[in-house]
Amino acid sequence: MSERRKALVTGGATGIGKSAVLALAKAGFDVAINYASSAQAAQETAAQAQALGAKTLLIQCDVSVDASVRSMLKQVEDGFGHLDVLISNAGTTAKWKVKDLESLDMDEWDRTFAVNVKGMFQVVRASVPLLKKGTNPCVVNTASIVGLRPGPQPLPYAASKAAVVNLTKTLAWNLGPDIRVNAVAPGWMEGEWMERMLGDKYDDLMGKRAKQTPLRRCVTADDVAQTMMSLVESNRFVTGEVIVIDGGFTSST
Repeated sequence: MSERRKALVTGGATGIGKSAVLALAKAGFDVAINYASSAQAAQETAAQAQALGAKTLLIQCDVSVDASVRSMLKQVEDGFGHLDVLISNAGTTAKWKVKDLESLDMDEWDRTFAVNVKGMFQVVRASVPLLKKGTNPCVVNTASIVGLRPGPQPLPYAASKAAVVNLTKTLAWNLGPDIRVNAVAPGWMEGEWMERMLGDKYDDLMGKRAKQTPLRRCVTADDVAQTMMSLVESNRFVTGEVIVIDGGFTSST
């Protein structure tokens, strides 16, 4: 029996991260699950992954702190020995009132970039030695459609995701041919993240977005995980790409 493959998912407790953890477990991976503060949710996700046959590691780490990131990867090395896949999904956002630039707190701006951009880079950088020990190693970053076109999301979040798009392409150039690096860019996604973004307008605005989408619904976390897995399991000659997952919305507007 061949050894199970190994993966690390940052921001793996909820949302896209949770769906990615479970998709990887179903595909035969053992998974290290990183979380920042959602300990109970991370434990629940780990239990579900274990029920699918995966060995799991639970690692609390603020990805914006490089020393913590290095410690996390040491725990992964001790537990797994190598990595075949990194899903760099940890992210945060800022509060703001749409189109009101003065409503932005610049400390939240800095925090958004520290997690979404610097944090992503630090995790990728620290993972490279373990990925080079893996088989067909790859990185999949979580970007966003607002990193590619305007939207109502807070400016620091949108700008940080544009930086993720650029970093994905630049890292692909730097890490090839050993490691492939791609990203996914989800559109408006059902669930808690967009509920926070849209507030009491969630049902109305999501319904309108679904009607304007060729596939007549908004994206789910499982849709994103499925696309991530296609980049992991196949597409072996694809690197430096950003896959939009929005049911055709941006192509029809």
